[in-house]
Amino acid sequence: MTGARTVTPTLEKLFAARLCAVRARPYLATALFALHVVESPRVPTMAVDRHWRCYASPGFVERTPVEELAAVWVHEVSHLLRDHHGRCDRLAREGGQAGPAERLRMNIAADCEINDDAFGDGLVTPEGAVTPETLGLSPGELMEDYLRRFSLGAGTLHLTWLDCGSGADGLDREWDLGPDGAHGLSEQEKDAVRFRVAQGITGRPGRASRAWRRWADEAFHPAQPWRELLGAALRSAVAGSGAGEDYTYGRPSRRSAGVPGAVLPSLRRRPPRVSVIIDTSASVSDAELGSALLEVTAISRAVGGRRDLVTVLACDAAARVAEPLSRAEGFALVGGGGTDLRAGFARALRTSPRPDVIVVLTDGQTPWPADPPGCRTVVGLFPRESAWREDDPDWVPDAPPAWARVVEIG
Repeated sequence: MTGARTVTPTLEKLFAARLCAVRARPYLATALFALHVVESPRVPTMAVDRHWRCYASPGFVERTPVEELAAVWVHEVSHLLRDHHGRCDRLAREGGQAGPAERLRMNIAADCEINDDAFGDGLVTPEGAVTPETLGLSPGELMEDYLRRFSLGAGTLHLTWLDCGSGADGLDREWDLGPDGAHGLSEQEKDAVRFRVAQGITGRPGRASRAWRRWADEAFHPAQPWRELLGAALRSAVAGSGAGEDYTYGRPSRRSAGVPGAVLPSLRRRPPRVSVIIDTSASVSDAELGSALLEVTAISRAVGGRRDLVTVLACDAAARVAEPLSRAEGFALVGGGGTDLRAGFARALRTSPRPDVIVVLTDGQTPWPADPPGCRTVVGLFPRESAWREDDPDWVPDAPPAWARVVEIG
């Protein structure tokens, strides 16, 4: 048949391995079959690009058992589903470090996020797979968490071969076919694949790991516009006066050029501290509280995954104890009474150190502080068609104050 693809021994073995991967992880079938395979001797092992192409070295495929290749299939497609390339690009923009060494460190951290629970239950562990234990770290964390906990050095020299492609760390490779190459997926097609995989996970949650179930929950709650506003507020807080905390020689000061023979350190800015006030009054539904927990996870990512910089307060008519965030899914939201978020603001401002940003997640049926809190404030409003009180049919809740940036959470 004209135009038919020739199935080489390399492709034949890879396709057999993909079927093994689908049998072991049926909820990933849509994503696995969406990948287009490209044979390339320039690839060290197997790699993916951000356009959902999978590049495979014929030599690697030839010497690797089918069962192990099945596990590699699952590993590579996990990079794309979890948007590691997009997350790495954001980290590179925020940190100003986009070179190959830093991208290798991101690739290692992304592998740790995937491999801590990827294998077993029908999948063998590939030779040389990087896990958190490889670096002496604890499992169950995100890529951003692992990045803070290790650096390249003597302990990682044996990992310099690692290269999962631009789909893992966002750095284009010489073998990439690019956005105009054949068989790449459009943004709409990528979103459709992720949605179908998330449907498969939530439909039969017993088949998926806890990490995949968390990913599926987030896939069904796509990023809202208010998160962009939060990101802008966070960036503004970091750039403000007093955000510099320490000096570092990792990025020499620009003033070094004026002092020949000397290297001056630059001021290292810390990420902003964020207090999240969650409205737990009776007027907020359980579904909205669940959505609030997902938003808290997004906030922790907005500050570079630093959960220690995020404090959460549950507040109805009174503010509960302010607790540092460890895992959003394990945080207890206590409340159910009336609403007065002024108590939440007061409690947040009494924490030490004080927050740089306050984020409020509420339905808006509350009194607001008369004076601005002295730090940037973002209000995420749960939508309400109308608001009323049984004893006062003409009551209208106070609008959020002008000093807060307000966005409706869809």
